[in-house]
Amino acid sequence: MVKCFRFLMILSLIFISCHTDKSTSVEEDKEKKEDKISAEEMSKQLQEDGFKSFTYKEGDTTYLMQQYYMVFLKAGPNRDQDSLSLAKLQQQHMAHLERMGNEGYASLIGPFEDSSDIKGIAVYNTRTLKEADSLANLDPMVKAGRLTIEVHPWWTAKGNKLN
Repeated sequence: MVKCFRFLMILSLIFISCHTDKSTSVEEDKEKKEDKISAEEMSKQLQEDGFKSFTYKEGDTTYLMQQYYMVFLKAGPNRDQDSLSLAKLQQQHMAHLERMGNEGYASLIGPFEDSSDIKGIAVYNTRTLKEADSLANLDPMVKAGRLTIEVHPWWTAKGNKLN
């Protein structure tokens, strides 16, 4: 009798541990549908605000793609500043980039460590290439000729991040 009771208890525990809660699956399905709607609504809102975007579905995932502008900061023709002028220019350059980030125009900014002509990048979140170009040209390093810019449209899934 005790062996039979233990057997039934173990069998019950196995059954309970293998049982899935259907309400969780329904809630997850509902959230996925809401995410899809949200991505489509967000794309529509971005387009109404003048940004280029679209959604696409791959399997169970809906991606919201947005066009950004990758600005390559390249070595310019005027690179002979003295150390004091260069330090001041660097401070102004950093203030400009910080402002672009704080105001939501630039999403990703950083230098390259190698000795190539490309000194850094900034990814701009603007409506047009012309707007990204104009903002990048406000950089004091660009104005001084120490850097030049090259702007390219770039698509990525909105919300992607570096890990």
